[in-house]
This record gives sequence, structure tokens and C-alpha cells, in this order.
Amino acid sequence: MKMAALCSEFGDLVQIKKQLISVISLSKERGLLHSSKWASELAFALDRLPKDELPPSHPFTEEDAQDLDALTLAKSYFDLKEYDRAAYFLKGCCSQKAYFLYMYSRYLSGEKKKDDETVDSLGPLEKGQVRNEALRELRVELSKKHNAGELDGFTLYLYGVVLRKLDLLKEAVEVFVAAIHVLPLHWGAWLELSNLVTNIEMLKSLSLPDCWIKDFFMAHMYTELQMIKEALQKYQNLIEAGFSKSTYIISQIAVAYHNIRDIDQALALFNELREQDPYRIDNMDTFSNLLYVKSMKPELSYLAHNLVEIDKYRVETCCVIGNYYSLRSQHEKAALYFQRALKLNPRCLGAWTLMGHEYMEMKNTSAAIQAYRHAIEVNKRDYRAWYGLGQTYEILKMPFYCLYYYRKAHQLRPNDSRMLVALGESYEKLTQQLEAKKCYWRAYSVGDVEKMALLKLAKLHEQLNESDDAAQCYMLYIQDIFSCGEQLEHAEVSTALRYLGQYYFKNKLYDEASLCAQRCCDYNDAREEGKALLRQISQVRDQIETPSADLFAPLSNNNTPVRRVSPLNLISFTP
Repeated sequence: MKMAALCSEFGDLVQIKKQLISVISLSKERGLLHSSKWASELAFALDRLPKDELPPSHPFTEEDAQDLDALTLAKSYFDLKEYDRAAYFLKGCCSQKAYFLYMYSRYLSGEKKKDDETVDSLGPLEKGQVRNEALRELRVELSKKHNAGELDGFTLYLYGVVLRKLDLLKEAVEVFVAAIHVLPLHWGAWLELSNLVTNIEMLKSLSLPDCWIKDFFMAHMYTELQMIKEALQKYQNLIEAGFSKSTYIISQIAVAYHNIRDIDQALALFNELREQDPYRIDNMDTFSNLLYVKSMKPELSYLAHNLVEIDKYRVETCCVIGNYYSLRSQHEKAALYFQRALKLNPRCLGAWTLMGHEYMEMKNTSAAIQAYRHAIEVNKRDYRAWYGLGQTYEILKMPFYCLYYYRKAHQLRPNDSRMLVALGESYEKLTQQLEAKKCYWRAYSVGDVEKMALLKLAKLHEQLNESDDAAQCYMLYIQDIFSCGEQLEHAEVSTALRYLGQYYFKNKLYDEASLCAQRCCDYNDAREEGKALLRQISQVRDQIETPSADLFAPLSNNNTPVRRVSPLNLISFTP
């Protein structure tokens, strides 16, 4: 979307603030606390309104007046989570507000009983058949009202939630879209819809209302669909349009950078977020993932202690503590905290995935598989769970299964080199060398984060006796490793130098072979071979002198696309 068009939509920030204040009030009255919180955070980021600009309270109908006493009493019970009691006193009320709270109380009562039963009767990984018993009745009643056109925006949203819980996903999408058209400012409906959108084609096919909140939804969807460049552009546009103080946008941008593994940028944003909102717990589990990846033990310890002081029984707090113990290699303790997180919220995606990782560390593959499968049930777009399943089946030496799960992960993250390298390894095990070569080359082309693709490609060419291509890949690998500026732990520069030394020697390119042999002497595991090669070169050097001008002439015509490079100047690199 062009900036000019966006500004016209966001031109009247005063009007937007009034709309947000209005929807905050409506959401609170109906117990929709998360939607109310989201709108409140957004409203807080905008300039405050003078007293005479504040929006008037909502009109009070005759039906509202009749139900006032029952609604006030029921809402007090609802706020104390006495859902059955709230529903009992609302039965027979006829106002839209009371009807929503009546149905919502019945829905939440069923959810609470389901969660209690799940926690009490099942282990953390057992596949439970516990269902919300109220769902079918609610669907029947709401369906009748829907067909009669008697549902308002909030009740349409609830109907959509019921349909989603019953796995009637196509109908749920239609109902959520209808709810958004009736009440565009209710963020809860947009969020529920986002959980059902599986790909960009589906997103484009949705008929959405042309409202300013749509831009927040699209930015959120781009992040979910791993279209990070588009997401960041959307959020930047929203900042420029007047939401520069929004902590929600800062957190979303941080999550987007986390998703593309731009760790330093993400950490900087999370630290900024902590300064602005020091008691915030939302997204802190993602922050802890970043600290874990960077092995920042003191910072992760401080974050865990800080969150325990704020609220030790929040899902995010349990995940942060779990990450802390995982970083200390105390995997049993880590798994225990992820289990605690799942008792608090069985649909916590991050906890299922992280618990899968811990079971992998403990070599408990069956438990890891179950954890990853639960994560996929919560969100089919979680590439980490698909990738985790691939790794688990790799340990079990089941390459066909690996291939299936790595493909799923690759579909979700097409430009993630880790997925491509894993795919290549699976194809290699299944002796599909051509496919393996394509995967490794593609991994290198998109930016190989772990610097493994070229090495694996070179070794594959070596196994297939494609010496020219193997040499070319080893040369590119050496250049890639040294261009990083830092030595990677797994780097096999000595392996590449050994091969190149022998390759040049066989091709009678003794100057280059000598250079490689000298460089081999810098590595303990290749020193003796380097010295032996230097002796061989000195023996034949007096007899034959071969120019090296055609050193990098086009190599064998193979299926792997090979980038032609200038001769490798090994002297310029310092191991």
C-alpha cells in the first residue's frame, strides 16, 4: 500500500482515538479482556483527547433497562469466573449485551471444565479426547439466530469461535468475516480469523472491510506467513501514520526480526520495550528465546527472576524459566516448567515446541514427537514443530518421514537455509543426489546462515567423483568462511584445503597445490598431509612447470549450477 493512501486512512487520529475508546468500553462490558487490552494499548499511543472531544456513552435501549439488574449481577459473577452462575441469572434476558454474556458464560464454563479435566486426568503428553461439552448446544442455538439475522458483531464472533472449536473451519472463516464487517474495530475477531488463514492466496481471497484496522491485521498476517519484509514495511507505515509510541507495534517488529533471525535487531527492540513497559510479560518468552540463542546467561537469569517477581504463574514466565534451565543443560527441570506452562494454557504453542526440543535433548524421541504434534495442532504454521519432527525422525533413521516433515517446514520458510540443508541431507540418504544438490545450492544462494551447504555439496560431488565441481564448491566454501570475519566452530577449512591441494597436484598445478599444502600446515588435523604434499611437489617441480592461467576454466557440465569465480587467493586469508 502506498504511503499517501495510508495517510488518508489515518488522517484523522482524533476520530481513531474516539473509535478505540468506544470499542474499549463495549469489549469490557462483554468480558472480552484481551480485545479491550489491545485497543487500550493502541489508544494510549495516541495523543489524549480534551474533555469535550470524548465520545458519548452508548445509547441505552428499553431492553438494556429491563436487563440492567440481572446483567450487573451476572457480570460480577462472570468477572469472578463463576460462569455457570452468571449464565443462570442471564437466562431469559433479551438485550443483545445480555444475550452475548449469557452465551459467552456458557462457552467459558465448558472451556474451564475441559481444561480442568485435561490437567487432572492426563499427563502432559497424553492425547486427550476431552471436549467442551457446551459447544454443540451453543452451535445449534447460535445457528438459528444467525439464520434469522439476529446476531450482532460480538455474537457473530462467538459463533465463529464455536465453529472453529468444532473444526468447522470453512464456516468459521465466513462467520468471522461477517463479524468483522458488522463490527470492524473488534480486534478479537481479526485475530481469530488470522489463525485460520493458511496461505497468502487465502488471505487475498478474503473480502475484508476497508478500515484502518485492516492494516494492523495485514501486518500481523504477513508476520505469521513469514513475509517479513512486507510486515516490516506495513509496521513502518503505521509508525509514520501516527502510532510511533505503540508498544504493540514495537513488540510485533521485534517478533518479525526474531523470525528472520536478525537477533541483534530483535534484542535491541525488546530492550527498548522493557524500558517503556518494564512490567510487560507479553512476548517475553520470545525475548528469552533470543537470549538463549546468544547464550546470554546473566541476562536470561535476570529476566527470569524479574518475571517471577511480577507473576510467577504466567505462561510466558514458565517458558522463560524453562529456557533458562535449558541453557544450563538442566533439561529435566526445563521440561518441568514447560509442562507447568501447558497446565496454565494447553494451547500455548511455544511451550509445546520448546518441550519437544527438551525431550530431544533427553533422547526421549517418542515424547518429543507427541509434543511437536501438539504444537502443529495448535498452529499448523509453526515451522519449528515441523522441523523438530523432521529432526526426531532423522534420529530414528526414518528418512522418508524426515523428507515429509522437512518439506512442510520448507514450505513455511522457503528462504531458510536450515530447512534446505535438512532437505538436502534427506534426499542424500534416499540416494536422490540430483535433488540433494539442488537443495544445497539453493541453501547457499538464499544465504546459508550455518555455512554448511557448500561443504555438504562439495562432499557430495567428491563422493560422486565429480572432482572439478567438488573443487569449485570447496573454493567457494573457503571464501565464504573467511569472508565471515569469524571462525565458525564447525568450519572444515582444513578438509577443503586438503582436497584442493590434491586436486591441484593431480592437475599439475603445482603453485596452487603448494599454497594449499602450506595452508594445511596451519591446521593440526591436516599438518602431516600438508607436509607430505609439499615433499611430493618438490620432487616433481624441477621436472615439470605448468602455467596456472587456465586454473578456473569452465568445469564439467553438471546439473549443479556453479558460479565461476576468480582464482582463490589463499595468501589473503588468515586462518
